[in-house]
Amino acid sequence: MSKAKTAAKTVERVDRHLTRDAAANRDTLPVRFASFLGEVADQPQLITASIATIAAGLVGRRPDMIRGGTRMLAAHLVATGMKSAIKHSIDRTRPAKAIDEGDHRFEPGDSDDHDLNSFPSGHTAGAVAVARAVSREIDGAATPAALGVAAVAAIQPVAGNHYLSDVLVGGAIGWASEALVDAVFNHFAPPPAEKVQPV
Repeated sequence: MSKAKTAAKTVERVDRHLTRDAAANRDTLPVRFASFLGEVADQPQLITASIATIAAGLVGRRPDMIRGGTRMLAAHLVATGMKSAIKHSIDRTRPAKAIDEGDHRFEPGDSDDHDLNSFPSGHTAGAVAVARAVSREIDGAATPAALGVAAVAAIQPVAGNHYLSDVLVGGAIGWASEALVDAVFNHFAPPPAEKVQPV
């Protein structure tokens, strides 16, 4: 086995061990409740929040909210596309199932089985993309958005939904997706001066 493969196996083993420890209390009521709240970062909810932000901007005549909501929606759609492409090429058993059944897969594959779609974390990808997008346009949104992302990302391993590496890769996808959307926005519709920096 090559040094790279040996290193990858070591990282995966540590990742699984850390996540198993983090998920030790996944069936307790507080963790289950926090996991339920973390569903705010699921695809339908983030799309709804983006559209609602645009609508509120239109009703309130707030260009910053219209731009913010549009950025949110665009960044989320790009992040969803990126993470979906990866999920459809890699099969990874979700931590809770691997812990319960003692069987873990992490290999190339195209399974549509939810229990084999752990990598990467779509919730984290979407949350990071949307949070960075909204914080670019709407004053005062950066801190709440950052706190929301931290909460969504932190609960994933604890609830047994994702491994730590799933969350890290999901975050990177969200960041890259929003950066791409930001570049497009800045090229075609530069923002007004003195806008806040993203989280």
